[in-house]
Amino acid sequence: MADVIENGRDRDSDAADLAEVGIYATARRGFEHGLVVLSMGLAYWLVRSDEGFRLLVERPVAGRVREELDCFDRESVGWPPRPLVERAPKRGHPMLTPLLWALAELAAFNLQDSAPAFSEGRFDLDSRALFDGGEWWRPATALFLHADAGHLTANLIFGFIVFTAVVSTFGAGRAWLLVAVASISGNIAVAAANYPGPYRSLGASTAIFAGFGLLTGRAIRVVRRAHPPRRWYPILVPLLSGTALLAFLGAGGGNTDVAAHGCGFAAGLFLGLAAPGRLPETPDSGYTP
Repeated sequence: MADVIENGRDRDSDAADLAEVGIYATARRGFEHGLVVLSMGLAYWLVRSDEGFRLLVERPVAGRVREELDCFDRESVGWPPRPLVERAPKRGHPMLTPLLWALAELAAFNLQDSAPAFSEGRFDLDSRALFDGGEWWRPATALFLHADAGHLTANLIFGFIVFTAVVSTFGAGRAWLLVAVASISGNIAVAAANYPGPYRSLGASTAIFAGFGLLTGRAIRVVRRAHPPRRWYPILVPLLSGTALLAFLGAGGGNTDVAAHGCGFAAGLFLGLAAPGRLPETPDSGYTP
């Protein structure tokens, strides 16, 4: 005689009128499927045997129960999502390198202020000089020039905040490499979009919005990993949040270069999605689908 658990109560029973609808390695898994049976208004028996824990129901309803259990298993793939444990890089002092960046921007502005014709004429972003003259340094050097002190101040404030977040997320070395690649790529892209017409631009805002894009892309990767493959809609939260920030901060003012902001953000978003590296781990929550 097997030990039988009926809906959580021990009893001895003859299982001749019962049909097996599942067999499980652990009692916990058997109880989970037993709850499905209870939700149908039916009784179940969980029998311990040499093969495992057998889930039994009355024979006339066995077919209907199997269909319901199959449906439950399909709907439960990847659920519940496992909790994320962020394994961030060693941060050290995440504000140190953004502070050094700010000092470099101040030094470049001081040089620009003392010799504007030299600095802006040779180091700003100029689409014709870039593609016709082969002056490939311009997409990088333009990131350290500013139209006036107000432009510089705004970029220093927002840049320090954004770059501190990027360094905290990616680690200093990878963060600045990604920011450099994304911002230079964004400048090249906006210059190419305006070529062969005249286009001139300067400012660190392309790099700042590249940082926004990196953070958005990273957030999408983390959210995508935390949810089953078929559930794509959670990625809309970080994507729409990043896009809203771009629209709110990057599309205002008469002298705002919206195209440069958009290109920097797009380049950062792509790199944030594609950049290799360890994502947050999802430790075993005890649930086995």
